[in-house]
Amino acid sequence: MTQHFRRLWSDESGQDLAEYALLLVLLTLVVIAALTLLGPAIGGFFNNVSTNLENV
Repeated sequence: MTQHFRRLWSDESGQDLAEYALLLVLLTLVVIAALTLLGPAIGGFFNNVSTNLENV
């Protein structure tokens, strides 16, 4: 019985999936934060480009 628990304790087969999921969540939060902070600047840039193209 103790061998069974030792084998379960040292089994790390599902650990990679949890690490990848946490990494994906972290990257998603970084992208959302970047878009929130840079969104108005990017919108202003494209608005400026659109205005300049209309005047050509």
